Amino acid sequence: MNGAKPQPKRLGKNGDGDERHEVIYRAISDAIIKQQLQPGARLREDALTEVFNVSRTGIRKILQRLALEQLVTITPRRGASVTRPTAAEARDVFAARKMVECGLMPEVALHITPQDVSELRDMAKREHKALKAGEQSTAIRLSAAFHERLAQLSGNATLAAFVSQLCSRSSLILAVYGSAGNLGCESHDHEDLINYLAEGDGEKAKAFMNHHLMEIEASLSIVEEEAVAPDLHQIFGMTS
Repeated sequence: MNGAKPQPKRLGKNGDGDERHEVIYRAISDAIIKQQLQPGARLREDALTEVFNVSRTGIRKILQRLALEQLVTITPRRGASVTRPTAAEARDVFAARKMVECGLMPEVALHITPQDVSELRDMAKREHKALKAGEQSTAIRLSAAFHERLAQLSGNATLAAFVSQLCSRSSLILAVYGSAGNLGCESHDHEDLINYLAEGDGEKAKAFMNHHLMEIEASLSIVEEEAVAPDLHQIFGMTS
């Protein structure tokens, strides 16, 4: 043995780490939700590699993760671009959410515990606080997390995973076609829903969820615009 100490793993361009990838993933997803990266905007691997000072392989993994969440679309020979949800896709997503999430409410009411109720109330408060502070992207992310948690509480892991995918798509739809400072629902909507579930009234929770999702969909103003090339250095200048 030569007594040499093991060297710590580098997080630079040739030693991408999970923590660094998570920071970059969050930066890109936030930029999409904040509309700094417009729908249809190309996300060139070489440009992102330069901006974030990580390997091309690392950037590719991050883009693939964003594609799984349908925030990014990867096309052969063209590369990655921010997903552009159409009016028809927006309607389909909310139709699917109404069918699945409403159907899960009786099961959630059956399985929910006082601890679950406390957790949901905390999530609703944090969402309201973010919205009140004008942190639109944070509020959208917290709203999605709330709906995903509700689905998990049903005990049906398969449908919960589907709801998670739908919420990711909804986050982009809300960011692109929603109004600033408004998620399409009243601030007390989630609290009202929690109350029905805490009382064990699955049918009222089911009807309220349907109304809730219809209100969000009705708030959208879908106007499709041409994408402009993003200035990645300007958007992510403070992140790398």
